[in-house]
Amino acid sequence: MFIVFIVVFIDLLGFGIVLPIMPRLAEHYMKGMSAQAQGAVIGALFSSFSLMQFIFSPVLGRISDRIGRRPILMLGLAGSVIFYALFGFAASLPESAPELALVLMLVSRIGAGIAGASVSTAAAVIADCTTPEKRARGMALIGAAFGIGFTFGPLIAYAGLKLFEDQKWGVGAIASGLSLLALIFAAVKLPETLRPNANLPPRHFFSLGRTLEVLRMPTVGPLVLIYFLVIFAFANFEATLALFTHDAFGMNDEQNFLLFAGVGAVLMVAQGGLYRPLAGKWPETQLMTLGIGLMLLGMGGLVCVAWGAYMLRPSPGAVDNLKFLFCLSGATAVTGFAFVNPSVSALVSKRTDPTRQGEVLGVNQSGASLGRILGPFIGSVVFKEHDSRILPYAAAAAVLLFVVGLLPLVKGPSVATKAA
Repeated sequence: MFIVFIVVFIDLLGFGIVLPIMPRLAEHYMKGMSAQAQGAVIGALFSSFSLMQFIFSPVLGRISDRIGRRPILMLGLAGSVIFYALFGFAASLPESAPELALVLMLVSRIGAGIAGASVSTAAAVIADCTTPEKRARGMALIGAAFGIGFTFGPLIAYAGLKLFEDQKWGVGAIASGLSLLALIFAAVKLPETLRPNANLPPRHFFSLGRTLEVLRMPTVGPLVLIYFLVIFAFANFEATLALFTHDAFGMNDEQNFLLFAGVGAVLMVAQGGLYRPLAGKWPETQLMTLGIGLMLLGMGGLVCVAWGAYMLRPSPGAVDNLKFLFCLSGATAVTGFAFVNPSVSALVSKRTDPTRQGEVLGVNQSGASLGRILGPFIGSVVFKEHDSRILPYAAAAAVLLFVVGLLPLVKGPSVATKAA
């Protein structure tokens, strides 16, 4: 588990490096476009990554159930090396070639999304190595890797841009290099965790029917739906954060990197320092409910911040107070998300036949990816529809209210045989 944690952490450093600056890099090539068109392009860059994860997570999960976890993780890391490098090349193109730059950025995001679909296989490795009682603590390791990667990724990007004298290709080069380190580490250290099973029935890797079968499982389907909606709500915040801090508070790229590092630090502390100790004492359903409540509270605070920044912009003192409320609300929402993420993964895994861990966790990851497709796209489009920038956070809060109404559906036995 420690080895897969290191592999996921290093790979997610690349994600944390590219994400904070991607909208601003894309804006250099969109001069002359309408605000709506710019929002659509940025939304497409975010959503294309997740669309590929939506399609390929169950596929790679099924393949890993057959041929093993190690080759799928290795393939994903190799893809990250190639496509982060392509992103760096696209960002280095002159502003006189906007179409080519945006097309290559899109291709790089598509390829990185396919490579990133192997995260569900990493979750299957955790499931292979843990008992049901320790499953939630194990799944929290992936969340902690996300948090640490999200913390240090922006800081590394900030340092790298200074090292490369603000050359925009630097972020892609650093992300690609770190993924290469993860690939080498995995090649040397990562063992195979899948237990051989000669009685597995033949499976079609692309199978809509089997995906629907998973969604119809009474103890799994509602969890996948809740996960999708929670990710959708959080993605509205995540995708518009860099744009909101610029419009509301005038933050530059360096300040934005530090802000994203702060988000990652909160995620890391919440999952490693708060969630893991509680996971052995509280049931996953209670931890998930607590997380959703915190997310709702945080998104409500962001609605107030967006409206206040719009109404009180002329007052420097008021803006300083809003910055504090913004940080507090964002930290609350991120902490809630840190509780929901491993809780859902653990519940899905515990309610799944051990021979189908890769497949079912892949379907769950597809639900998350669908949320990351629609959330960033809708959030980026509606972000500029009102000068207050309130709409993405209001939409997220409304979705989370709906999720609260779905929570009674997930109570039930955490027994794999009943789910199967």
